[in-house]
This record gives sequence, structure tokens and C-alpha cells, in this order.
Amino acid sequence: MSVLVRESDSPVTSTPVHTPPRPRWRRRLRKAGIGLAILVVLVIVSALVNAGLTNSEKSTLVPYGQTVTIDAGDVNVYRNGGSGPTMVLLSGFGTPAPAIDFAPLIRELDDFDVIVVEGFGYGYSDLDVNDRTIENITSELHEVLAKLQVNEPVILVGHSVGGIYARYYANAYPGEVSTVVGIDPMAAMKSSLDEGTPSIAESVQSATGLFRLVTTIAPDLVQPPGSAYTAEERRRIAAMTNWNYGNPSVSDEWSRIGANSTKAAMHPFASDLPVLEILSSDSVTTMPEWLPNHEAELEGVTTHQLEVLQGAHYLQWTQSPTLARIISEFVAAHVTTEGH
Repeated sequence: MSVLVRESDSPVTSTPVHTPPRPRWRRRLRKAGIGLAILVVLVIVSALVNAGLTNSEKSTLVPYGQTVTIDAGDVNVYRNGGSGPTMVLLSGFGTPAPAIDFAPLIRELDDFDVIVVEGFGYGYSDLDVNDRTIENITSELHEVLAKLQVNEPVILVGHSVGGIYARYYANAYPGEVSTVVGIDPMAAMKSSLDEGTPSIAESVQSATGLFRLVTTIAPDLVQPPGSAYTAEERRRIAAMTNWNYGNPSVSDEWSRIGANSTKAAMHPFASDLPVLEILSSDSVTTMPEWLPNHEAELEGVTTHQLEVLQGAHYLQWTQSPTLARIISEFVAAHVTTEGH
């Protein structure tokens, strides 16, 4: 008996289907996308927290000084109310709150009518005024003093980059400056009139809250050493450093600093203008050209004095009593202050 085996009766076996593995680059791309999304969320949260803290700080910290409106915008001015000769203080580059930064020195200068003019980009002044050329910076200072009805020659004190602005101002308005004082001032050097492009990196760090995060973790990065500042002043320094860091005016100023120095160097100090320069020992030690450059710019000045004081670049942080004594003695010996 034969058995017929039909084709349909034969056992059926299925061949497994192998799914090809997903390419590694796709997995990596997916992980990168997730990471990027998390980063974006963190940046947004950080920016919102930073904005909230800034608004809270500004609502609780009452602005100091007075607002003086000039053609280019609003300038904040602090005045100590003294009745002596008028002394105008100009801060160094990027100082977030000049009137607070100079506070220990101002307390030692009771015999002077001290005025701190916070230029655009500083303190409570407008932060978005561009064209920070030395011509504009000094003409704005002149306009502010006119609005304040300062009618006598002033003692012009410049810290750091404020030194080149004081020098240029004294040449632009020679009858309106009785003496120039530099606190570890930047020496005016000829380099180039070329101007750079303002950086936006600092403003991004500020807007996203990254800079605030750094200063919160390491507050000593923005706080002066020593004990010359009150707790309230330190609170303002911390807050206003975060508010003003990397603002458009300061970024624009930095992009022109070489050109501004070159323009100031084109105009030496007048030979009959008393000039006092007080250098920091740290600057003299770390920058071999610092002392010779200052000696050179004073060569043609009949009445001048050059001192080196122990301390870092911001001498007003730790040496205000000594600074005030040296300045007061120089003014008393060499500056005519009619009417006082």
C-alpha cells in the first residue's frame, strides 16, 4: 500500500526575521537631543530665576544719588554734600557701582565737595548708550558738571581707565581742572585708533544667570577684601555686579579702549597742571613697564608727585585713609582753591 504525501502535508517551518540593529549614530543623536533639550530648559529656568532675583533686589535697594539728564541719556551722580573744593571721582573700567566702590575713600574726604559721576554703563546710569569714545565720555562729564552748576575748577581723580579720561578732560577743558590725581591710573599709550567689536559673551552670561550662579558660589570674586565696607554696601556691590555685568555700554567702551588711550596719549599733561599719581605696588611688581610709563608721562609736568602705595590695583579698597592723606596734602601744597 502506497502512501501519497502531498506537498501541503509536509511540515512548515518559519524562518526568523532578523531586524537590523539601529545605527549607533541615531542613538547618539537621540541622546544628544535629549541632553540639549534638558540644557535649554535649565537655561530658561536660570534666566527666569535671575530675572526674578534682579527685580526683587531692585525693589528693595533704594537707588542712591540723583539723576542728571543730558542729551545722551540719564546719568547717576552721588554727592557727599561737603563744602570744600570740588573733587570729581572717575571709576575704573567695569566698576558696577562707582559711588559704592569709592565709599571708603569718600568717608576720608570730608573736607571736599566730592562728586562721583557714574558714566553710562555704570551704577544707576543708563546701560545701553553706545559710542563710548573718549570724546563722548569726557563731553558727557562736562555736560553733567554744567547741569550741577559746578562753576569752579575741579580736582579730577581717576582710578584705572579713569586716568586717561581725566587726562583727556584736562586738555579739552583746561581752565576747568585745578589738578589731576590718578589712583593706579592707566597710562595713556599710543597703539592704534582701530576699534574692536563689542563682545556679547558677558551679556549672555548675565542674561542667562550663569554669572549670578558663579558669584553666588564664589562671592569673594566680586567682594573687596578687608573691612572698609559696610554690610549694606557689600549687599549693593553683590547685587549691582549681577545687574550691570556685560551691559552694552561697558562692552562698547572696552572695544574702544585702545583707541581711547591712543587719543589721550596725543595730548600730554599741560606743564603747569599739578598732577599726582599714586600707583599700587602690585601693579608695579607684576607689570615692569607700569612705573616707567608713568614716570615718562610726568616728565614735562612742572609740579608732579609719584607715589607707590602698598596694595592691589583697587587701592581705595584697602588704603583709603592713606590715599586721602596724600591727596589732601598735595592739594593743600599745590592747588589754589579760591573761595574755600
